[in-house]
Amino acid sequence: MAAVRTYHHPDVDEIALPRVLFALSEPLRLTMVRALSERGEVDSLDLGPDLPRSTLTHHTSLLRESGVVFVRAEGRKCMIRLRSEDLDARFPGLVRTILAGYEEAGAAEAEEDAS
Repeated sequence: MAAVRTYHHPDVDEIALPRVLFALSEPLRLTMVRALSERGEVDSLDLGPDLPRSTLTHHTSLLRESGVVFVRAEGRKCMIRLRSEDLDARFPGLVRTILAGYEEAGAAEAEEDAS
């Protein structure tokens, strides 16, 4: 019988702002977090279906280790969800503000490209 995968997650009081900001500073990870905020818990493979598994694992691990997401094994799946409540308890409104700014920047960039 295969061993159950377990993942280490920082406690809420261990979530550090510099690590969260670093995790959210990369566009691919920010896109993943936006998808999680919209869709809730998903299979990690759904966050990057076109990405190599090693790349996806790297980015989801960094998000998990920074305290941005919670990961759990479900059979062969690796389920991932945003730690919204924990992040809001630690840094109220931070993720919402970052995601809103990211969406506004994307819309402005799309307008520039259309011109």
